[in-house]
Amino acid sequence: MQKSQIQRTIENFTSIEQALDYFEIGFDSRFINANRLQLVKRFNGYLLLDKPDDWFSARRALKNAYCKVQRSLLDKHTRSACRGCTSCQRR
Repeated sequence: MQKSQIQRTIENFTSIEQALDYFEIGFDSRFINANRLQLVKRFNGYLLLDKPDDWFSARRALKNAYCKVQRSLLDKHTRSACRGCTSCQRR
């Protein structure tokens, strides 16, 4: 099975910050440092479930991972709004 160009590009990243910069996603370095492992696992899981075939689908997988981790930290018993990403579609 042939790997797409975007899959080869993702394999060459050495940190999650490189991926966030490549996909032009703004991030909080304190959040990344505190939740690095969870974010990387979630991103890799999304890549396994839905093999990205272009830049946009890979970016969507990373944004979804970032958002999922961010929302998992919110209090589930209050109506807290997601405020982690500046480009969140859930606002």
